[in-house]
Amino acid sequence: MLQIMLTLTAFMVLVIPMGHYLYHIAVGQKTFADPVFDPVDRLIYKLCGLKGEDMGWKKYGLSLLMANAVMVLIGYAVLRLQGILFFNPNGIGAMEESLSFNTIISFMTNTNLQHYSGESGLSYGSQMGVIIFMMFTSAASGYAACMAFCRGLAGRQLGNFYTDMVRITTRVLVPAAFLVGLFLVSQGTPQTMIGNLTVKTVEGSYQDIALGPVAALESIKHLGTNGGGFFGANSATPFENPTVLSNMAEMLSMMLLPGACVVTFGLMLHDRKQAAGRETVRREREERLAGSATDRKKCRAMIGGQGAAVFGAMTVIFLVGLSICFFSEKAGNPVITQMGIDQSAGSMEGKEVRFGIPQSSLFTTVTTSFTTGTVNNMHDTLTPLGGMVPMLHMMLNCVFGGKGVGLMNMVMYVILAVFICGLMVGRTPEYLNKKIEGKEMKLVAMVLLIHPLLILGFSALAVSMQAGLDGITNPGFHGLSQVLYEYSSSAANNGSGFEGLADNSLFWNMTTGLAMFFGRYLAIIAQLAIAGSLLGKRRINESAGTLRTDTVTFMVVLIFIVYIFAALTFFPALALGPIAEHLSLWL
Repeated sequence: MLQIMLTLTAFMVLVIPMGHYLYHIAVGQKTFADPVFDPVDRLIYKLCGLKGEDMGWKKYGLSLLMANAVMVLIGYAVLRLQGILFFNPNGIGAMEESLSFNTIISFMTNTNLQHYSGESGLSYGSQMGVIIFMMFTSAASGYAACMAFCRGLAGRQLGNFYTDMVRITTRVLVPAAFLVGLFLVSQGTPQTMIGNLTVKTVEGSYQDIALGPVAALESIKHLGTNGGGFFGANSATPFENPTVLSNMAEMLSMMLLPGACVVTFGLMLHDRKQAAGRETVRREREERLAGSATDRKKCRAMIGGQGAAVFGAMTVIFLVGLSICFFSEKAGNPVITQMGIDQSAGSMEGKEVRFGIPQSSLFTTVTTSFTTGTVNNMHDTLTPLGGMVPMLHMMLNCVFGGKGVGLMNMVMYVILAVFICGLMVGRTPEYLNKKIEGKEMKLVAMVLLIHPLLILGFSALAVSMQAGLDGITNPGFHGLSQVLYEYSSSAANNGSGFEGLADNSLFWNMTTGLAMFFGRYLAIIAQLAIAGSLLGKRRINESAGTLRTDTVTFMVVLIFIVYIFAALTFFPALALGPIAEHLSLWL
């Protein structure tokens, strides 16, 4: 428990200053790093011909899609030609067509689902020129969309997509990845361009030891909430995750920026008076002259508490999931206990002894709550309820999430909660002094329904077609859990897997690729449209009937809304998978 508390305490200490730093970057305010990075940014703007003009939500979304599309085409070509390209000391050939499609969509959508083993499926050139490159750009794309969304809710212009991409990359991702990479090297993670080594073991046999630029990939895969591993065993292998210190560093890396985005959201709303239009400034000046200082103070307090309410709701859901996962793994497997095998250490199947139950449970909950997808234990060997937690958090897709994605999705639930509460009292719903009307609710409904539709629709397709059934290696309840987990991971842009599926086939490559694509881009475009719609609306004055969304009461309502929505959409599927498996073991 001390290990868990130390990690979570370090997160809480670091997330506030990082949130302030991201806020200054997002709104263009001065930071301590400006003297270093301003010349770099200006050079990039000049080379790319960027003027930095503000974009509407349509142009912002189109710019994101087109930039990502160009990188997808180039990356696909590299994967198909890697056998004849640079930095290939191990002589790895071209990647197959459907696997190339799945891989390139996976890394461009910040999912990093892997139907291949990195040490045998990719050359060093592909690892660096495609995988690591897209770990930076996909994370920056998600962050840019999140900041545009937050600006729209705060009454600011959405900004410029390319400027946002450049600023987060140069001022956060690159320097942070460099520092984390150096720390991992100090712990024993390889960073080299030499080929694989063949060594003679103590027993007298020969073994191939895979090497490569591992630390460079490991650092950005966690900071960018990407998750793809250089090796097939991911962060369970000592070369990716050598020590307990590296394990804690990797967890903090994937928690820090998503949590900081929520802090930035709260700060941006608290400070939106400075970003308001002339009409709002004039109205507030008139109110000040009229002596309405008390009302303005209440308004500022409400705006400042928005981030805290969202952060608190995410934290409660995270801690509930962590507790269930920890105590389920600690309880062990009753079938193994009946065989006379001691399980005083808990269910250690598929876990590293050096991490044990605490670090394995925490890592499992973190990687699927912050939608990273890296693993330090095999999720396929988790107990039924322990495995249900990461699956459920990916189904929710709003518990911090990746680079701002979890925040944007949680705001959808906030708007839904405001709408439901408004219906209960017969009042037009309002959020941040803007009316929530039919257009916004249709977009919110679309965002919230796309996710379960992709998961349940593709899962139903997989269990109804022979091509899908051929990939299921476990019969019964656990086989269904594997399918649900695969598509939950794909639609949530997470990338982790139960790893029991034979998923490197045309069917699984294509269906998970489509789930990753639609799960990423349909939601982002709809959320940008919501931000654009609210930005164009006039602010309305707060009254006695206005629902406060910065209180503990609303935070509790929000938590229940999230769980109720999850129960209505996913409980039948979970009942046939992990819940049924749990009951079959314990009853």
